[in-house]
Amino acid sequence: MLKFLNFFSSKPKGKLIRGSRSYTCRCGSPIFFQNSRCLRCNSELGYEPGMTEVFPIEQVGSGKEWRIAKENQDANIAYWRCANFDTPAVCNWLVSDTGNLDEGLCIACRLNRTIPDLSVPENGELWGVIEFAKRRLVSSLLAWEMPVVSREEDPERGLAFDFLRSPEGGPAVMTGHDNGLITLNIEEARSSTREKIREQMGEPYRTILGHLRHEVGHYYWDRLIQDSDWIEDFRRLFGDERADYSESLKRNYEQGHPPDWPDRFISSYASCHPWEDWAETWAHMLHITDTLTTAMSFGLDPRELDLEVRPFPNDVLFRPTGPDAERFLSFINGWTALTAVMNELSRSMGEREFYPFAMPGPTVTKLSFIYTVVRTERERSQKRAEASSQPALR
Repeated sequence: MLKFLNFFSSKPKGKLIRGSRSYTCRCGSPIFFQNSRCLRCNSELGYEPGMTEVFPIEQVGSGKEWRIAKENQDANIAYWRCANFDTPAVCNWLVSDTGNLDEGLCIACRLNRTIPDLSVPENGELWGVIEFAKRRLVSSLLAWEMPVVSREEDPERGLAFDFLRSPEGGPAVMTGHDNGLITLNIEEARSSTREKIREQMGEPYRTILGHLRHEVGHYYWDRLIQDSDWIEDFRRLFGDERADYSESLKRNYEQGHPPDWPDRFISSYASCHPWEDWAETWAHMLHITDTLTTAMSFGLDPRELDLEVRPFPNDVLFRPTGPDAERFLSFINGWTALTAVMNELSRSMGEREFYPFAMPGPTVTKLSFIYTVVRTERERSQKRAEASSQPALR
């Protein structure tokens, strides 16, 4: 069985996830996740990943050190801008633990193993699109209190990214995951290319962020489920992952999806194999948590929408009487209401649906299983850390 010692952080219990997507500059103006400067007062801004928040910052003297310039924050803590701040990645994240680790890269940028060849002019623009999506991914994982560790920090179990472009004449770079290494074809950062593939594949949704959330789901399956005491519950809900993966994909592409897939899966691709069902469900868990967090950060509470929806019953949950069961059910039912309204807003603009998916009961069970696994392993890690008098690490 995998050892989860120091695999989850030890944060106090409270909301389903921590963090917010609504930030305020010291001048009182709203600022946003991607901002590096306040448009009202011109204050420099930086994202502090440990606190999952964007702050105004001030330079210390004439050097490269910065401090947070906001009340109730420790002004004695020194920060550095991520080394990718002045690159096409335009990373606005802060680094507090330089230690010459990856030459001052932030927790998100140090996950990169290979970046595109920047001597090719278009590659810089494509890389910037990818990095923005990756920072959104990593910030969501941090809000979920998931471990985010690079290959340099943990060669055996760390996470890494290769952002590659297909050479002239092929072969084509395939997006995928292999033992913690996520490969992404950077050409999909071009919206026209991605839309063409979406139509060819008959998909309702295809984004860079969606790719990253899906592939990182495979990584966390390895870390959380494989060889663990969760495996039998996983097989009961998702199926037996020991089924031949290549044959399953081949059958899917040759024979199509099972006709009843909408009754059992979040997407047609999820029906290919239990691993893909997990990764698709994981990605949707991140879609839901980040979007709901954003909505509620700005005061849009789904519980107050003037809309009647049929709620999911309690017995659809993985553990109907478990901790947070009621809050999790409220969370999912709130998502159902919010997406109904957002889909109508999208149609009002002549756009495709905001969330073009229907969520069957079995998917809600799987989502609650994922939440239960994350919550339980985080608490186990916290208890081990307390017993050993050592802090749990991300």
